[in-house]
Formats: sequence, C-alpha cells, structure tokens
Amino acid sequence: MQLFYTLGIFVYVFIIRIASVVNQKANLWIAGRKNLLKNLKNSIPAGTPIVWFHVSSLGEFEQGRPVIEAFRETHPKYKLLLTFFSPSGYEIRKNYSGADYIFYLPADTPRNARQFIQTVNPKVAFFVKYDFWFHYLNQLQKKEIPTYLFSAIFRPNQLFFKWYGSWYRKMLQFFTLIYVQNQESAELLNKIGITKVIVAGDTRFDRVFALAQTSKELPLIEKFTANNPVIVAGSTWEKDEELIALYSKENPAIKWIIAPHEIHQAHLDKINHLFQGQLMFYSKSTVQDINQSNILVIDNIGILSSLYKYGKIAYIGGGFGKGIHNTLEAATYGLPVVFGPNYLRFHEACDLIDQKAGFSFKTYSDFKQKMDELIQSEDIQISAGKAALKYVHSMTGGTHKILQNTLFTSF
Repeated sequence: MQLFYTLGIFVYVFIIRIASVVNQKANLWIAGRKNLLKNLKNSIPAGTPIVWFHVSSLGEFEQGRPVIEAFRETHPKYKLLLTFFSPSGYEIRKNYSGADYIFYLPADTPRNARQFIQTVNPKVAFFVKYDFWFHYLNQLQKKEIPTYLFSAIFRPNQLFFKWYGSWYRKMLQFFTLIYVQNQESAELLNKIGITKVIVAGDTRFDRVFALAQTSKELPLIEKFTANNPVIVAGSTWEKDEELIALYSKENPAIKWIIAPHEIHQAHLDKINHLFQGQLMFYSKSTVQDINQSNILVIDNIGILSSLYKYGKIAYIGGGFGKGIHNTLEAATYGLPVVFGPNYLRFHEACDLIDQKAGFSFKTYSDFKQKMDELIQSEDIQISAGKAALKYVHSMTGGTHKILQNTLFTSF
C-alpha cells in the first residue's frame, strides 16, 4: 500500500504540472515549490530551535492560529515554521507576522520528507485538523519528534474506519497525541486502538471569540446600516445570490450586505446583473452615496468577520455547493445564522440548529418563510441570537487545553 501511495503522490504532482499551464491555482502550487528545500535551508540558520505547524489551507490556518499565537507568547525562544499545502492559504497568509518562516509543504515523497525533516529538525510538530502525510509523519516518528494533531474531527465513513483501512490507521499511530473536537471522534479512534486522545474542542471558537474582541471599525458600513436592521450574507456563491436577489426583489426595503466568496470581476458582473444594477460596491462607495441602494456588495477581502457586528441576521453561503462556510464568525456576535442544505459535515452548524440559533433550508419557499419569521418577530430573532452567542462562549477554551497538555510536557 505504501508503494501505491507514493506512486499516487508522483502522479498527483505530474497532473498538477500539466494543469499549471492553464490553471492559476495549479501554477501557484508548482511555482511555490520551486527550489523549496534549498530556499528553506538558506532561510533557517543551522541549530535554530524550530516548532513546526502545518495546515492545509486558510480554514485550517484560522483553526491553528490561536495555538500558534499562544505558543509564541509562552515560548518566545523558539522560532515558528508554518507550512501550507494549498495556494489559497499560503498566498493570503504568506506575510503573517505570527510565524518566523512561512513556506509551502513539499510534496510528500520519501526524499522530500527526509530532507525537510533533516533541514528543519523541529523540536515538535503540529498538524491542524487533517492533512495526513505518511512520509512526513513516518520521518517524525523515526526521529522521535513529538507530533500532535489538534482540532481533529473523525467520522465513521473515513478510510481509517473501513475494514480495508489498516494502512491508513498507521498514520494515526504516528501521532504522540491527538486532540479531537468531540467525544464521538474520541470513541471512533478508541475502537480502532488509538487511545492517546484528548477531547479539547475546536480552536476555531477561540479564534472567532478573539476576532470579535478586536473587530475593525468600518465607518462606511456604520453609515450604511444607520441603525437599520441589516442582513449580512457571508461567503456567498451564485446559487445563494440568486435566492437573495429574488427575496430582495420581493422585499426591497430590507438592507443586505453581501460578501461573495469570489470577488473576481466576472463574478461581480454576474451579481450586478442579478440585481439589475440596483446595488452599491463597497470599493466605489463614499459616505455621501452609500445609502443610494439597500444592497451593498463587498468587493474586497479581509473584513467579513468585522461585518457581522453590523448585522441582525447572518446568511452563510456555500450550502448549495461543497458545504457551508464559517457560521461561527457570525454566531460570536449573537446573530442567528441561516444556510442552505449542505451543512451536515459541520458539527457546529448542527449544534446551532439544535440550540435554535441556526436554521437550514432547501427551497426558496423554505428560505422565504424562515427569513420572514426572523425579520418580523424580534423575539425570535433575539432569542436565536442569544442562543448563538451562548453556544460560542460555551465552546471556547480548546487552546488552553492543548497548551496545558502538550507544550509543558514536551519541552
């Protein structure tokens, strides 16, 4: 199985190389790894005490960030290396000041893993949520380097728990300790003989709570809301925007702030067409004209988490695609959250529904009914918002558990 895995890595890299000719993300993936090991060796002086954090992409970075920053504060003598697998994470956070060195992770070949671990020689390694790379984990174990996985979540349909999954289970055995988000994950691991497990929750709760305490002041948004009820739609896709446009047409007095997941010009043009030009773009707005429309489209990045504090209800996009985006960024401000049907893989969304703080829908009719109810009944809206805030507060503290149970016993 190991041979097939390694061959699969080479085939994957070959396919990415071909795709890089026409695909920008693939091109970044390849370009970012050119001379990577050489650049890594030249950047990190020999003997530097390194702690290595690896994340797959931007979402996992946000989960890892509270631990990275808490570690930096409590152990200032160590230098932090942060690696990304995906360009969508690296390109956005390559200048993140919380790490000393930021690189792509070389493809998981035996040679790359040996050279990487030999060059970096980390004192400890952390993997966030998932991104299990056999050769890296194998090298870390061979070098007896403590290796931890945190904010992990497991489901019965994963390969680890299949009758043919014994080789994949070996990767879980490489970890010194695994911090999982919930008891169900711990029980699944225990059933396959993985007992070095601690339920520490999801560090995203710590992250969104911290974000809410340091949110940006946005004068244009404040002027747009002008103490009026506003719905903030975050990380929307085309299907989400179609539903919002239809609802807005039927309810033109309601104000919307729409932050699309993709803000390239072609997508922005589609949104403009959907709303028949009756909207404002954030980058082109001024204090004088910000209220010329009740629809404000955010055409830049970096302010979504601060936008939610100006809303009364949050619509979370992605529920008609691969899955909904971050519900917690809105919930931490005490907003009811509404989203499409593809949410079952996100336990926090399920929890919010159970707490009557989140609401899912499948059809436009369902969407309209739920929005009407939340908008027209202030009692329901306030109750759901309070439940959302209470839920987030009750789930914070994962970072402390990880620091307490890992760092002080490993250093």
